[in-house]
Amino acid sequence: MQTVTERFLRYVSYDTMSDEFSETCPSSDKQKLLGAALVEEMKEMGIEDARMDENGYVYGTVPGDPALPTIGLIAHMDTSPDASGADIKARIVEYTGQDVCLNEEKGIYLREEDYPALRNHVGKHLIVTDGTTLLGADDKAGVAEIMAAAEYLLEKGGSHATLKIGFTPDEEIGRGADRFDVAGFGADYAYTADGGPVGEIEYENFNAASAKAVFRGLNIHPGSAKDKMVNSQHIAMEFQSLLPVQQRPEYTEGYEGFIHLTDMEGQVERSVLRYIVRDHDLEKFQAKKAVLAAAAEFINRKYGEGTVELTVKDSYYNMKKCIEPCMYVVERAMKAMEAVGMEPKAVPIRGGTDGARLSYEGLPCPNLCTGGENYHGRFEYIPVEDMERCVQMLVKILTDAGK
Repeated sequence: MQTVTERFLRYVSYDTMSDEFSETCPSSDKQKLLGAALVEEMKEMGIEDARMDENGYVYGTVPGDPALPTIGLIAHMDTSPDASGADIKARIVEYTGQDVCLNEEKGIYLREEDYPALRNHVGKHLIVTDGTTLLGADDKAGVAEIMAAAEYLLEKGGSHATLKIGFTPDEEIGRGADRFDVAGFGADYAYTADGGPVGEIEYENFNAASAKAVFRGLNIHPGSAKDKMVNSQHIAMEFQSLLPVQQRPEYTEGYEGFIHLTDMEGQVERSVLRYIVRDHDLEKFQAKKAVLAAAAEFINRKYGEGTVELTVKDSYYNMKKCIEPCMYVVERAMKAMEAVGMEPKAVPIRGGTDGARLSYEGLPCPNLCTGGENYHGRFEYIPVEDMERCVQMLVKILTDAGK
């Protein structure tokens, strides 16, 4: 049997960054390269129905006791566009409490002073990068842990639930559940393996939307621009100034939502601002979208109708209302965590998962820890020992956690 670490190190060698500006599915063809490799690997393990569809979704089944529930495990193959996922130089270091030198040439260190959670991992073996790319534990750790759990069930046999495996593209850009075949998947309920530190389970997430504001101006030679030029970039900056500063993500935590400016582009005649809007509370979520709409209305009144065109699109909603009627799904996972020495802790996701959308489509789907820290950045790391414990947790969920 391959170790979960061996699998993980192989998977992160694939650059699977999704592309938020692409309209295709998957948004980047390179995601299919990992998908094809996973299908081949699953077939070699004995998963006869392993397959990838035309949209890059990977599915497979480990048959089990038909008297037990059919349980799905889901992870995503893509990595975040927030940092480079190409040419990842992963290595394993034993963490002794000292600063970890990621890149001597560039003077990049992983420091406990900057990341206090490191103190929880003294004596463990951390998988880190060279400080120039993300690691990809979000969510190749989940992929590796699911694959390791599946191989364990196939090798060891015994009584266990039927396992339905699903690996999705484009989760990082909010599209992972867009073309997921819920009916064909055939699970009674499922879990996404897409969380952070060991012991965490999440069934509350943000309500989420994306927003795009397009500003139109008029370009005139600056030498003769008086009373004629309309600079869309200045208007875009004015629009941004109308939004509440304290609702930026750098000022929020816990259940507090935010309006986050993710990127901008501009010239005199046309500028674009893109945002994501998040809040756990539906009323506050709607209020944040209303703030954007009010800012756009003000700009159009001041500079003329059509100066700004605002488009807001909901992405997913808080899955709490879907999970609360079937809390036995959460309880099963918590029992499994306790059985492998974890201390279960239900925490709200300050983000979202494929499970949020899938829960609204009739597949209850809380999110489970995978062990990683500092996702979406150059200082991402994951302890080997925590990945191994997460594999044990998944096996327990599929075997005796329901007893």
